[in-house]
Amino acid sequence: MLKVMEIPAARAARSWPTGLFGGEVMSLSGLSEQEAKEFHKIFMTSFIIFTVIAIVAHILVWQWRPWLPGPNGYTGMIDTLHGAVQYLVS
Repeated sequence: MLKVMEIPAARAARSWPTGLFGGEVMSLSGLSEQEAKEFHKIFMTSFIIFTVIAIVAHILVWQWRPWLPGPNGYTGMIDTLHGAVQYLVS
């Protein structure tokens, strides 16, 4: 029969290592809570900016050359492009 060992409360409630500055409690990443919040804020801001730029780029590329051709394939788009280039040159 297996015997279940009890873990003393003092061992079970160990605290994380303390930081170098002010004895702040550190996480597994080595960042204090304030540093982790700051990193998260910068990461989320960067991610949102990147996502907005990617969405705008996809919309512009879709307007320039849709990746799903119409019923006539890409030939209709080439004729339209040819007409637009002639208009700009003249």
